[in-house]
Amino acid sequence: MLNVKKSRGDKVFDAILYLIMTIIMIITIYPFWTQIVISLDGGGAESAAYSSGIILFPSEISFESYRLAFQYEAMWSGYLNTIYRTVLGVILSITFTTLTAYPLAKAKLPGNKIFTAIILFTMLFGGGMIPNYLLIQNLGLYNTIWALVIPGMVGAFNVLIMRNFFRAIPEELEESAVVDGAGYGIIFTRIILPLSKPVLATVALWVGVGHWNAWFDSMIYISDPGRQVLQVVLRKIILENNTTDLTLIMQKMSNDSEFSGRQLQATIIMFSIIPMLIVYPFIQKYFVKGVMIGAVKG
Repeated sequence: MLNVKKSRGDKVFDAILYLIMTIIMIITIYPFWTQIVISLDGGGAESAAYSSGIILFPSEISFESYRLAFQYEAMWSGYLNTIYRTVLGVILSITFTTLTAYPLAKAKLPGNKIFTAIILFTMLFGGGMIPNYLLIQNLGLYNTIWALVIPGMVGAFNVLIMRNFFRAIPEELEESAVVDGAGYGIIFTRIILPLSKPVLATVALWVGVGHWNAWFDSMIYISDPGRQVLQVVLRKIILENNTTDLTLIMQKMSNDSEFSGRQLQATIIMFSIIPMLIVYPFIQKYFVKGVMIGAVKG
């Protein structure tokens, strides 16, 4: 094994890189760690987690805020609505994105360049918020889950990524399947899709995270509080300081021990983050491969 001795300049450069990456890591992890500490701190409102400018560890670990957060019905209804939106949005997006990208991957498709240009046009120009609102209302989608999943169902960037990935698959595989009598449907479902797991997982992750974190469209198109997604519920608690629904819980908290609204906010934030933390490790192994192959091939 070839052992290359690094020069003094290389060592200094590596040290600077490690320092920069360490700083970026701390900046990225610290806000997340702060919410964990606050949600688990059982020392009351006067604990170090609230009085100190730097929060490192809880003064006393307590899961009471998590137990009490389970009593917040708006959080659970928002949870179910968000899960429903995310699952439905991912399924529809992957289905229609693949059905759009696969034909565009064929250079012999009539009007291929025209269709591609139209898709690229949507990346540069949009109708605007008011026309979109009027369109959703006129189509009868207002206050329904379809108003949240249909408008962004097929993203132009995702179509281009998938199209480039499909182009990287050798055409000989399809030609041999045609010789054996397979049709386009069989080729697409039994050959193309199984070979496209990296890009499918990557796009599914992008779409899923987008739906899970989305709140603005739900705030505009959904008027029924029982149909609001979790992020809108969090926004009302944190930004609008709307704690009307939390009155009973806060009374319960003050009877049990000295809790604060900030601790309950941190607890609900942690509830909203956990699903993405669970899903991401299973998809991460496909992420880099899917992005690189889909982005480099032209």
